[in-house]
Amino acid sequence: MSIKVMIPTPLRQYTEKKETVEAEGKTAGEILDDLTKQYSQLKKHLYNENGELRSYVNIYVNDEDIRYLQKGNTALKETDIVSIIPSIAGGSDILEEVKTEKSVDDVKLSNEEILRYSRHLIMPEVGMKGQKKLKAAKVLMIGAGGLGSPLGMYLSAAGVGTLGIVDFDVVDETNLQRQLLHNTTDVGKTKLKSAKEKITNINPNVKVVTYETRLTSENATDIISGYDLVVDGTDNFPTRYLVNDACVLLGKPYVYGSIFRFEGQVTVFDPESGPCYRCLYPAPPPPGLVPSCAEGGVIGVLPGIIGSLQALEAIKLIIGEGEPLIGRLLLFDALKLKFRELKLHKNPDCPVCSTNSTIHELIDYEEFCGISVNDNLSLQDVINVKELKEKLDNKEDIFILDVREPHEYEISNLNGYLIPLNDLPERINELDSSKEMVIHCKMGSRSAQAVEFLKRSGFKKVKNLAGGINAWADKIDRNMPVY
Repeated sequence: MSIKVMIPTPLRQYTEKKETVEAEGKTAGEILDDLTKQYSQLKKHLYNENGELRSYVNIYVNDEDIRYLQKGNTALKETDIVSIIPSIAGGSDILEEVKTEKSVDDVKLSNEEILRYSRHLIMPEVGMKGQKKLKAAKVLMIGAGGLGSPLGMYLSAAGVGTLGIVDFDVVDETNLQRQLLHNTTDVGKTKLKSAKEKITNINPNVKVVTYETRLTSENATDIISGYDLVVDGTDNFPTRYLVNDACVLLGKPYVYGSIFRFEGQVTVFDPESGPCYRCLYPAPPPPGLVPSCAEGGVIGVLPGIIGSLQALEAIKLIIGEGEPLIGRLLLFDALKLKFRELKLHKNPDCPVCSTNSTIHELIDYEEFCGISVNDNLSLQDVINVKELKEKLDNKEDIFILDVREPHEYEISNLNGYLIPLNDLPERINELDSSKEMVIHCKMGSRSAQAVEFLKRSGFKKVKNLAGGINAWADKIDRNMPVY
């Protein structure tokens, strides 16, 4: 029996760029077996060394997550569709309302506020009571970037009384394509300063509390505990798992959003009435499989759409109306302009939110996600751009390997030999192991993975260019485009 299988963007490089493929089988397990026979490169990304489905990959039959149901033995019908849903960093009881520290009866709206929020007040679902709940609410935003921009704008415009923002970044030109809290005159400012100025201009009634720091295991509990709910605007896995675990331990709802190129995800994790992020993705993908926006890119409009949906979910939670996305994962494909909704299930063995939980305090999330790729390289495995320039000026025989994508090579290049990182295992025979080799990408992460792979394959004379081609543009050739 032939079944259609939906392939997500990060894994299409292993299926000849196909977004849907046909596989033969009567159960989900048989379908995956046939799929990995057709596309052998997929197997290592779907299964671990013990042949078990990897914890950062979910398999859906139609809209049902089968991980905690019948797993691979789920019988299929010809009309069924199997979807592979990896992490990229509802259909449930309605959450009555977010519990705020201040009683709604103690909240007063001024005449100016009544006029400002009049379009809310004439809606029976909001009214005076709902608007007072918004004013009493304290919402924490993690990040003031792509997702944080619509979140900050719409939550402040809606009248959320206290808006906390955690960020430690500075505005640069690459942010302006999508981060609408910031404009050209803000380049060089901290994102917190820029965000606070814009939010205050939108609604001076909102109290903006800023935390210019990286959220860590040491400070997360202290920061998050002072808020009613958290909205996630991050773009990295360690922070996502940190926020999830802290929210579960503190009993706080968590509005999740993620974006990748033309695709987005939104859901609500509530420790009281639904699954958490670890139920969806028990463990993160390996470093490099899912690039950040800086490495993989994102269409500028997408964070506006996903962030607006997150803001809507936060407002619904606060006023206690509608059906929040608890137990439901909303997928958005901007290229096709299609939404899909998938059901989520609570993992009965979740290490943080189940009755059998084993995580009772925050851990080292950098180590958990294994993202410090360069830490595995010795100083002898790394070369900086000034050292490379000196070698090239001295006419040393250096082979430069570029492991970026072809469209990146068109933006700027060092005239190196181009083999994208994901093609390296199949094209390794094109390389001469006797030559001294310097490998680079955009910023150094992908090339570090390439160095590790080549060293395991017997190459001895390979070095990673620290900071990648962007470091070359910054320190060697100021006329080179930076992206």
